[in-house]
Amino acid sequence: MAASVNGGIRHSLAMERTGQWVFSQEIPTDVVVRVDEANFSLHKFMLVAKSNHIRKLIVESKEPDLTRIDLSDIPGGPEIFEKAAKFCYGVNFEITVHNVAPLRCAAEYLQMTEKYCTNNLAGRTEDFLAQVALTSLSGAVVVLKSCQDLLPLAEDLKIVQRCVDVASLKACNEANFPSRSPTNWLTELSILDIDFFGKVISAMKQRGAKNLTIASALITYTERTLRDLVRDHSGTGTKFSDPGDSDVRIQQRKLLQSIVSLLPAEKAAFPINFLCCLLRSAIVLKASSTCKSELEKRISVILEHVTVDDLLVLSFTYDGERLFDLESIRKIISGFVEKEKSMAVFNAGDFKEMCSTAMHRVAKTVDAYLGEIAAYGELNISKFNGIANLIPKGARKVDDDLYRAIDIFLKAHPNLDEIEREKVCSVMDPLKLSYEARVHASQNKRLPVQIVLHALYYDQLKLRSGADEDRGVVESGPAASSQLQNDVSLVRENEALRAELTKMKLLFTDIQKSGTVVGSTSSRGGSRKPTFFSSVSKKLGKLNPFKHGSKDTSNLEDIVDLTKPRRRRFSIS
Repeated sequence: MAASVNGGIRHSLAMERTGQWVFSQEIPTDVVVRVDEANFSLHKFMLVAKSNHIRKLIVESKEPDLTRIDLSDIPGGPEIFEKAAKFCYGVNFEITVHNVAPLRCAAEYLQMTEKYCTNNLAGRTEDFLAQVALTSLSGAVVVLKSCQDLLPLAEDLKIVQRCVDVASLKACNEANFPSRSPTNWLTELSILDIDFFGKVISAMKQRGAKNLTIASALITYTERTLRDLVRDHSGTGTKFSDPGDSDVRIQQRKLLQSIVSLLPAEKAAFPINFLCCLLRSAIVLKASSTCKSELEKRISVILEHVTVDDLLVLSFTYDGERLFDLESIRKIISGFVEKEKSMAVFNAGDFKEMCSTAMHRVAKTVDAYLGEIAAYGELNISKFNGIANLIPKGARKVDDDLYRAIDIFLKAHPNLDEIEREKVCSVMDPLKLSYEARVHASQNKRLPVQIVLHALYYDQLKLRSGADEDRGVVESGPAASSQLQNDVSLVRENEALRAELTKMKLLFTDIQKSGTVVGSTSSRGGSRKPTFFSSVSKKLGKLNPFKHGSKDTSNLEDIVDLTKPRRRRFSIS
């Protein structure tokens, strides 16, 4: 119904417009030309004088008196045919950069060329293209854009190629020698369809345009065509709820993949935040694996410039409410680490012992990033540890940022058991914490006992050796490292003995609650229990670091104080 109404409106408007310059003639019309829904009442002899195509239709028609001609497939539709008909009648009309390409294609379709009639429509449009439209960047871009609905005829007539040549030349000149302030050639190119834009970019590359020039054009074009996807760099943009197979998503996916294919070979030509936004868009739009892999490689090459916000852009949905699949983050970090290892081997260095400044910077950024995402319930232990373990141990001077991330993770996941908490903490070296972090860890109830013991024992070792407390700096060197490893082994053995003592204490408590007399229990078990305590006492005596000092630890009951372990400067229990 709506289509018929619109068709009637177009028909009446066409008749009204043609009536202004046709019905003024004294000779009545003898043919009706139909173009889509519009009908034009015209004179055969006026059309035949300029159009060889219409002449052939009339001559070759089987009807003795042809009164209706259908030209619905003419390039440009009714509006362009109306101008072509005006040209046949000698009525003036304006040729512009917007209609010159459709008029040229219509002239070719109607065979209104110089071969049939001198000074015909084809010649007039060619003169306008050469003398006006293709003398400026803006003109060439507008003509090229108008060719989008004129393919393949516009390509056959070389209109597209001529526009691409002029646009690429003018853009390169404008980029190298700006004549306008501010330069707006980037904005002018961004109005093109992706196919025509790609042709211009390829032509600019062939002309030797700089990578930064190409990058600027691509960034401007991407921010205009995928505005809702890439303009927001905070990771907390508007919700994007279109279904995955919608027409909008499919169109945007094709557009993004085409943009990525146009990226110059120089991987450092783009700012990393722009690449992160492109990769997030690729993940959301479910782009091809080739597209995502290319972006991941480009980000990993310049990862030393990444910020926590850039990584967060990759990690969250547009509403900022849930985490993405962190596989891309893992691939990016892994790619950067592999690159650093290759460089270390090339420079004949030891990657485990010596890490570059870039590696230290990335390690600090990744630890801070883990602290930002640790509070989200979707992040499980394997994903958390998977990212943390990608960073080599030697890349972290101190583990304070990693400890902060672990603490946040444990706070956000309170239902983890002791083994799971130990697994989370396994990515951290307690001996590489600063003084402030060790103090905090020693009082942190969320940490497993093993980590707390490590923190406490390290401080006690420093006190024993008489070393001055250097806040924030960790001891280094082969001798210190060996000593620390021995100390860790000692702490672990102490922990095992403490567990045995705790079990025995619980056993005695259960026996007392059941009403059994302690004295009789001791007499019945006299042949076994003293043996256990004597062996434990001997082991504790060997492991006691103060046995040569001034403290008296001969009384075992004074040591095994399970209710208030934090009041002691050092406790082997």
